[in-house]
Amino acid sequence: MDTIKAIYDGTNFKPMQPIPVKEEYEVIITFVKPVKNDSENTCRTVSEKKDRSAAFGYLKGKIHVPDDFNEPLDDFGNYM
Repeated sequence: MDTIKAIYDGTNFKPMQPIPVKEEYEVIITFVKPVKNDSENTCRTVSEKKDRSAAFGYLKGKIHVPDDFNEPLDDFGNYM
């Protein structure tokens, strides 16, 4: 059994990756969520969405690791 992602435009399924089989197969189709363009009424793939919150470097300067992060914890002294 193989799983592929595809976009359904109301008439056809458009695979988002190559289909790994070359013979007829019975398929089960599950509709997960709509991927509509907010400004147009056309479908687009999930990879085409512009998600600025996950852009490279978005959290730079917002996460701090203390200098003693790798030091042993006093609570576990009896086990060491």
